[in-house]
Amino acid sequence: MMERAADIERRWALEVFPKRDITLVRGKGAEVWDDEGRRYIDCVAGIGVASVGHANEAVADALAEQARMLVTCPGIFYNDARARLLEKLASIAPEGLTRGFLCNSGAESVEAAIKFARLTTGRAGVVSAMRGFHGRTLGALSATHKAAYREGFGPLVPGFSFVPFNNAEKLRAAVGDETAAVLIEPVQGEGGIRPASAEFLRAAREVCDETGALLVFDEIQTGFCRTGRMFACEHHGVFPDIICLAKAIAGGVPTGAVMANDRVRLPPGKHGTTFGGNPLVCAAALAAIEFMQAERLAERAEALGARFRERFEPRMPARVRALRQIGLMIGVELRERCRSYINALGDAGVLTLPAGTTVIRLLPPLVITEPELDEVVEVLLRVLG
Repeated sequence: MMERAADIERRWALEVFPKRDITLVRGKGAEVWDDEGRRYIDCVAGIGVASVGHANEAVADALAEQARMLVTCPGIFYNDARARLLEKLASIAPEGLTRGFLCNSGAESVEAAIKFARLTTGRAGVVSAMRGFHGRTLGALSATHKAAYREGFGPLVPGFSFVPFNNAEKLRAAVGDETAAVLIEPVQGEGGIRPASAEFLRAAREVCDETGALLVFDEIQTGFCRTGRMFACEHHGVFPDIICLAKAIAGGVPTGAVMANDRVRLPPGKHGTTFGGNPLVCAAALAAIEFMQAERLAERAEALGARFRERFEPRMPARVRALRQIGLMIGVELRERCRSYINALGDAGVLTLPAGTTVIRLLPPLVITEPELDEVVEVLLRVLG
């Protein structure tokens, strides 16, 4: 009898994840199957990665075609796939962001943005928000507020400070002549699906303009149609100097990007990456973005998010404190800890995430069907009720 993958992983992995006893082996669209053939509706989606759905044919075809031509090409040479992706990103990015740096992950994009801001301004300070999450590498971790993520890794990078999320007055007071960047998530994902107010984002833009700091939006989780717009900052018409991207950009292939405006200047040799922007991931990202546009996934996310709210909110069980939803970025806040309910939802065939200790987070593929979404609602109501 063949040994189970779970047993092999337990034996050999340097385990950093709190594992669930589910071994996923196959996916299609918004559905995944485990090694025993059981089907689940996937509202984890690789933690917001599989927006175009699992086993997306356009992405798979692009990967196969590119893999037979050229997989790797360092940044010291030009490349056709990289050129097309950079052109595509510039065409869809928020206003003014016309130059791109391609990397491998969200944390890498945040690290790059911090370096770019410090080099451009000649300053060191970075102001970010409480409850924010920006990644696990040392620079990104230094910009992340939650103590549980930071403990045991000190000393962290100096120069970082925090203000309460959505407190425009304290943000203005914290930014000054030594501030290189203000780093904000337009919607806090790990922090509980908490949207930034228009007032807070406008204050960030204004205080950066007044002091010469750069405004950096972390749209790693919100980018690429998740909130009902291509990028969440478009909801309020407030645009940054730098935007950090990853997760859904390439249909599940590890990719990150930084898009910047003309204020950001970076001489050759000051930053780099071995794998970032390789032809394979560029082909996947281009296929994924073109699929998003052709299938109008931003509009789809907005409509399906409204459908979820209409079906769930009037019947919310008493243990639900609040529903926070923007597009298909959904947080169900409970009056108690959520972990046991996440496990029960998995047992009932719906995979979800925590966001803190009391919030159930749902980030389904944006190709989820209406019947699948309705099934998610019914399972949630049953388990939470």
